[in-house]
This record gives sequence, C-alpha cells and structure tokens, in this order.
Amino acid sequence: MASLQLSLSVPSGPRTSISRFRNRPVECTNERQALFSRIAPVYDNLNDLLSLGQHRIWKRMAVSWTGAKMGDSVLDLCCGSGDLAFLLSEKVGRNGKVTGVDFSKEQLLIASSRQQLSSKDCFQNIEWVEGDATDLPFSDCNFDAITMGYGLRNVIDKHKAMQEMYRILKPGAKASVLDFNKSSQVFVASFQEWMIDNVVVPVASAYGLAKEYEYLKSSIRDFVTGKELEELALEAGFSAAKHYEISGGLMGNLVATR
Repeated sequence: MASLQLSLSVPSGPRTSISRFRNRPVECTNERQALFSRIAPVYDNLNDLLSLGQHRIWKRMAVSWTGAKMGDSVLDLCCGSGDLAFLLSEKVGRNGKVTGVDFSKEQLLIASSRQQLSSKDCFQNIEWVEGDATDLPFSDCNFDAITMGYGLRNVIDKHKAMQEMYRILKPGAKASVLDFNKSSQVFVASFQEWMIDNVVVPVASAYGLAKEYEYLKSSIRDFVTGKELEELALEAGFSAAKHYEISGGLMGNLVATR
C-alpha cells in the first residue's frame, strides 16, 4: 500500500514556509488560517448546500483543463479537504503522484481521513503537506499540472503565489485556478452579493459560522478580475493565460500554460 503519511511539518531545507509565516501580516496568516480551521468540520457539507452540488462540476472542469494524464506528478494547491486532489488522483492513476498542500492542518486531517476511508486504490497515491502557497517546498520544474481551487483569492501576495506555480511546473505544463469570479457586469456582481447576504450567510449561520462566511463578499471585492488574472499569470512568466467565466459569470477558471 502506498504511503498515507500526512506531512504536517514543513520540510527542512532552504525553502521552508515557517520563516515566511512569521514575517507575514496577521491578516494573511493567523486570522485566515484560523478561519479555515474553524469551518473545516462542515466545509464539504456547506459546499454542497450552497452550490446545490454544482461545485463538483466546476472542480471536474478545473481538473480537465490541466490536461493531467496517467502517470503524471501533480499538485493541488490550497487543497482544503481534498476534492480536487481526489479528482486528480483518478486522472493520474496509481502510477502517478498527487500532492495536496494547504496551510490549515485541520483541513489536511480531514482530507487524510477521507483518503483512508476510501476504497479507491488510486487514492493511495496522494500525500498531504502543510505549506505556504507563496513559498512552496518543491524543486523547480517538478509537476506536470497544478490545480488551485478557491485559494488564490485568500492569498495576500497573489503575484508571488503565481510565480511559485510557474517555478515548480514543468515547461508546457498547465495551472488551473478555480475561484469566484469578480465580474465587471453590474448585474452579475449585484446578484453575487445578494446570494452571499441572503443565502450563503443565513445557511452558514445555521452551523454557527455566519461571521466566517461574511468575509466572502469583501474577499471577492478585493479579488482581481479575470483579465487581471491573465495579466498576473503572464507577468509571472507563463507563456499563455486564459480566464473562463462559468456558471453565468459567478465563477471563473484561469488556465495558464508555462
């Protein structure tokens, strides 16, 4: 049986995330890390409720856009409880390798538990690593594909995170970044905020997590547009970048080629 090890200590060496965490503002590290740790126990149930199950379709689309294939070594960055990592595992098979990285130990423990409870043999190719998206403990040109689901919006230094994805991807490989879309259309943006105020927060309040989900509106407002995401990827060194609006413009997916 392949390793089920949960690597919750950051690997030693020159690229450790511990020093980076210590030098980052509280807003970026402690507060957001604590937020995702608090919502970890009900994160999957809330995703299903709030999206009516549609998030599973969006995640399959994100994985498909990577072009990951059997035998590949792939990374799911900001992996949370592991949805994208599990989908990647099915793509690359038992002979491939999947690494899931997140800064929340609680989310990683849930992902590891889901892995151990699954009967799918290919899921044994996944390793979980606690780490920082802006200072990844991997060598250059290491991965055949990267996914990042609902993570970039919560990273303060988005340019650095994009540079890190570029650095660790092999030439010609793709990164697929799924997140809420910051729409330039007034109707879509207004509907998005209405949904957060009238659906997302009330549902989250039933779990005692209203305050934790209220941050969504401000995080989307502070996010970058699809066009700006494309520019961010190109500035980081990617040779091509295309942002796709999905679900009526409420969600978006950036596909960047190294």
